[in-house]
Amino acid sequence: MRWWIPVLSMDEVRMNDIPRSLASSKTFSVLNLPRLTWYALRRWPIIPAIVIVILVFTGIFASVLAPQDQFKQNLRARNAPPFWNTAWYEEHPRVELRYVLGADHVGRDVLSRIIFGARISLIVATIALLTGLLIGVTLGLTAGYFGGHIEELVLRMTDVWYSIPFLLLALVANIIFGPSFGLVLALLALSTWPAFVRNIRAETLSLKTLDYVALARVSGASNTRILGRHLLPGVFNTIVVIATLRVGQLILAEASLSFLGVGIPAPTPAWGVMIAEGRADLRAAWWPTFFPGFAIFLVVMSLNFSGDWLRDRLDPRLRQL
Repeated sequence: MRWWIPVLSMDEVRMNDIPRSLASSKTFSVLNLPRLTWYALRRWPIIPAIVIVILVFTGIFASVLAPQDQFKQNLRARNAPPFWNTAWYEEHPRVELRYVLGADHVGRDVLSRIIFGARISLIVATIALLTGLLIGVTLGLTAGYFGGHIEELVLRMTDVWYSIPFLLLALVANIIFGPSFGLVLALLALSTWPAFVRNIRAETLSLKTLDYVALARVSGASNTRILGRHLLPGVFNTIVVIATLRVGQLILAEASLSFLGVGIPAPTPAWGVMIAEGRADLRAAWWPTFFPGFAIFLVVMSLNFSGDWLRDRLDPRLRQL
């Protein structure tokens, strides 16, 4: 007996992705599952979505998922390799616990610190993004709607901010205030708002000339109501796309600052801090540096892919039919 499974309708099938020999039939055999899987992976960001869900889940339930305390040290297990290196553990019988991803230079579990580092990255990215989004969207809507001197002032503020070297600003702020969690949040929030201003302003300039905005103004709606009720929903798609792309950049920026010593101070298990601490023993023990770096790579790449997919889906000019 030959089994058949129903899949996408003919209207949903893209002829460029599936051969005509398959598209000519309304059903596909089980033998075509690999091709359909490849089509789904290209059509939808399945793998990036899985990585993002794992990041969020790990960040929320880090205390439950971590096998050990993030700060617990065991000098006997200094630079202990991952669990598959059985020869090392046989040579060191006093190390009773086998570390899944190895231990760092003071014997702390790398996996536990990566899990708690996901929480740090999630908190930093969320708070900094929401703060920068609130400032940037407000300024962008205000500049685009009112125009004139207000628009000129907002645009010149944006130009001035873009002209300031962010890394130099972070170094100076670190010297003045010292490294702290709050300083990282403030710096990342200040680096986020300009990305929203120009795009939101451009969208607002186009939307405010439409008829429904003119009708709202004629009917006596206040400027605040027009901005919040009529213009803000129109730029929501742009906000979502920019926010998705900025999350990955914020995580990467936080890791870069922590690596340079101007971000989250040690011994907090931020991914950038872990990379900086492990670089001194990189030749002897690569795992304390490699695994946090690989986590940064996966998360940032997944967020970038998701942002590109959202842009293609939400922008009518780029939408793939």
